[in-house]
Amino acid sequence: MMKTDVLIVGSGCSGLYCALQLSRDKKITVITKSDVTSSDSYLAQGGICMLKNEADYENYFEDTMKAGHYENDRESVEIMIRSSQDVIHDLIGYGADFARDENGELAFTREAAHSDKRILFHEDITGEEITSKLLAAVRKLTNVIIYENTKMLDIVTENNCCYGAVVRKEDGTIETIQADYTVWACGGVGGLYRHSTNFRHLTGDALALSIKHGIRLKDVNYVQIHPTTFYSKDEEDRSFLISESVRGEGAKLYDKNMNRFVNELLPRDRLTEEIYKQMEKDQTEHVWEDLRPIPEDELRTHFPNIVEHCRQMGYDVTKECIPVVPAQHYFMGGVWVDHESHTSMDRLYAVGETACNGVHGKNRLASNSLLESLVFAKRAAKQIEDNYEKAQPGQVFDQLVMDEYRNQEELASCYHKYVRDAIIDAEQSMDQEPEMTGRRKAVVAFRKK
Repeated sequence: MMKTDVLIVGSGCSGLYCALQLSRDKKITVITKSDVTSSDSYLAQGGICMLKNEADYENYFEDTMKAGHYENDRESVEIMIRSSQDVIHDLIGYGADFARDENGELAFTREAAHSDKRILFHEDITGEEITSKLLAAVRKLTNVIIYENTKMLDIVTENNCCYGAVVRKEDGTIETIQADYTVWACGGVGGLYRHSTNFRHLTGDALALSIKHGIRLKDVNYVQIHPTTFYSKDEEDRSFLISESVRGEGAKLYDKNMNRFVNELLPRDRLTEEIYKQMEKDQTEHVWEDLRPIPEDELRTHFPNIVEHCRQMGYDVTKECIPVVPAQHYFMGGVWVDHESHTSMDRLYAVGETACNGVHGKNRLASNSLLESLVFAKRAAKQIEDNYEKAQPGQVFDQLVMDEYRNQEELASCYHKYVRDAIIDAEQSMDQEPEMTGRRKAVVAFRKK
């Protein structure tokens, strides 16, 4: 059995930032299901929001609430916005490089459903810029050890208290990790979906274990569909995201006859609904996005990776439209947490896309995800530090039946079913019209087993 002070499950921006906020006298173990860079944090293109000044506070708050259909937790939204400048200051301190204007001041862009430009960015790979710098900072810490290709199979609990986890290591051996505190930072549910911008190995493990152990969940059917991902016929391809920023800078959407059919700056859920309606009307599997309204120099400097991906797929975005289709993108629901990211189980925290503190409501405002993940990861670390007590697990590890974890396929199938059923049940229980709307079709469009 391994022993650690704090176990962090996941190597995305929230897990790494949480590790950095913990004191250096704590032994911290980070495990990640794949390699350390295969987290959705690396895939975030658009940017990260920041409150520019007090004059923008009310508008930023209202934009977030409106996008979330006013189902947001108002205190969570306030905490996120008020903490944004502090987090950005930290990121710059870790070496994150955001775009600057001609005077050397931070440059801001705008995305759909924002009333003003308040988004910081690094080309179209903001998530990679932030997460890679956090990872570099974590690697310098002597009190943190990272285990790649190490999968959480279960948590070890007794009397609603978490004492660590059962894991499968890279060499296939099954081992236990005893921890005073455990932080879930293990991403969303995209790997369960046919079309998703997420890495395929992110399959809602924390949700499955929450169901197994009676940990409170929240809004598990609040699954955000990104309206514009590059359309591919290959069902195994991870959907390549065509950033919200592209439409914010002027890109247009066309039907099969190359006619504009929608306001491109609608919130994501409403835009997705309109695209599905147009696809059904046209009997097509995608619509078209036109990036040519954006000046070519701006395309190549602000969106180089989008331009390059489209080129590799056979499209020159400076001369022709590209095929796009909605895909599962972000999970607003998840493991219920309070404003310090504590779950309903003692000694267990959840941060990032795994957690649901209600900040996003029913629909996430563009570029709030990186900010929310970091703000509440820092709050989790602070509460752990402020209330730190050594755990007394007793004989709970001796009572584990390790044979329950030997059959990988059976275990994965069981956990996946837990999550799928929970999402379907929650969606069906909503007061909706009986027909399959575009949203409902997308929410339950899982991959074939």
